Amino acid sequence: MNIFVVLPRFPYPLEKGDKLRAFHQIEYLSKNNDVYLFCVSHVDVPQEWVDKLKPFCKEIRIAHPCRLVSYKNVVRNFLRSKSLQLGYWDSSKARRMCKDFIQQVQPDVIYNQMVRTIHLVARHSQPKVMDFQDALSMNTERRMDSVRQGFWHWVLHFEFKMLRSTEYNAFKIFDDLVIISETDADAIPHRKSGEIKIVPNGVDFDYFCPMPDVKKDFDIVFCGNMQYGPNVNAAQYLVRKVMPIVWRQMPQARLLIAGASPKSQVRQLASTNVTVSGWVDDIRLSYASSKVFAAPMNMGSGLQNKLLEAMSMGIPCVSSSIANSALGATPGEHILVGDDPQTFADHILSLLTNQAKSDKMAAAGHQYVKDHFEWSRFGAQLESILRNAANKKN
Repeated sequence: MNIFVVLPRFPYPLEKGDKLRAFHQIEYLSKNNDVYLFCVSHVDVPQEWVDKLKPFCKEIRIAHPCRLVSYKNVVRNFLRSKSLQLGYWDSSKARRMCKDFIQQVQPDVIYNQMVRTIHLVARHSQPKVMDFQDALSMNTERRMDSVRQGFWHWVLHFEFKMLRSTEYNAFKIFDDLVIISETDADAIPHRKSGEIKIVPNGVDFDYFCPMPDVKKDFDIVFCGNMQYGPNVNAAQYLVRKVMPIVWRQMPQARLLIAGASPKSQVRQLASTNVTVSGWVDDIRLSYASSKVFAAPMNMGSGLQNKLLEAMSMGIPCVSSSIANSALGATPGEHILVGDDPQTFADHILSLLTNQAKSDKMAAAGHQYVKDHFEWSRFGAQLESILRNAANKKN
């Protein structure tokens, strides 16, 4: 098949979940198909990043909308009661480039990631499949609830309603729809939401493997893109609500917060016992240098890749129910789950003070992700969905 892939970001480096998902899907699809990649990017894409995708793509084209145009389109969409995100990722340049590329390729199927770029493919006649990835409306609603009042609450409430409408309309535009988890599918309010295909993320077990020789310099680690609102919120919650309880029993306990582009709110959390590393060249060392991985997500959606990676590396994990909902691990067996500071802290302490329990949890979590989250398995599933969509129009 000729598969035309449309993304809202260039899928490298792999510091964001949508990039990670797209990269591994493209890598798999390229084995038996010709993949043509079209991306919108608001940042410069150096040649070294492009070179990472070249082995998997017949051709790559990238649209770079002017930031000013993107912001104008955000205002335009607000005035037209449309999603602000769709405005930000829209431009006449991107539409024209995408249209010309599609006409050149004449793909058997178009594969579009996320509703953010729905406008680029909606009017094309080729078979189309969209990956919601996760329920952006649910993600926005959770962020809205955390703000509670004021200007940003109002903005998020507006965006929540517009995203709901956009997700609903996707059923009219695409021949098939996929999403990362049952939880996210259930959050999309449509009578056909049960027909959305579940295609989870996987983990690279050869890369994210146990590293027993790395010194345990930290007791707890939390990783993620530290510009992303739900990660910022989780880091603040961990330091301000959970760690004071841990420190009462273990005053010397050290926490590592690792991940790209930490916002000022995250950098301000640094202290004698809290290290904020920012970008690291090899995130595996952040996992391996810590005894316990914490994922206290209070908002967000989708499957937490950070949990897959930590469990694959044999690090025992403590999670919130929100973070574990898409993962589906069994609390008390593969993972420990806590939704209030005291319970979360108690779980961390139980792993730090009981090596046998920690080792057992680490082994069970490692086996769980190996049994359920193999990239090739989900790549084959996606390829079948795309092929079926292409065949329907023939």
